[in-house]
Amino acid sequence: MAIAEYDVVIQRDARSVYDFLVDARNLPSWRTGVRSIELESGAAGSKGAVYRQTIAAPGGRIVCGDFEITEARPGAEIQYKVLAGPERTRGGYYLSTEGASTRVRFALECEPRGLLARLKSPFRRRMKAEVCQLEQLKSVLEEQAEQ
Repeated sequence: MAIAEYDVVIQRDARSVYDFLVDARNLPSWRTGVRSIELESGAAGSKGAVYRQTIAAPGGRIVCGDFEITEARPGAEIQYKVLAGPERTRGGYYLSTEGASTRVRFALECEPRGLLARLKSPFRRRMKAEVCQLEQLKSVLEEQAEQ
């Protein structure tokens, strides 16, 4: 099992951060590699919502990375699981209030299969790079707050 986690403190209230994160249309603004995303079924931002997503994969390929929201607790937590694509990752965003700011932890876990199982180190580095994109989320949200 490969696991990666990262957290940042964002100078925004938890509800604003949650609202931004739960709106999957915002993913391309802070997650490198997300090419397109649209709601496939369910209510946007709610438990059970399924999103069709295309992402850039290693080698310049574009792959499907459809996912479902499996938990949505306003202002506190969003969990999801990938339904389609080369990696069946599970992940979540966990929010906690720290004064006027919000700590956001992004956690991913995946059981690599096939070739990925033999390439554990590069796979783990890629997962770590994914969660570290929270720094970009922080920049986007704090820049919005200044405007």
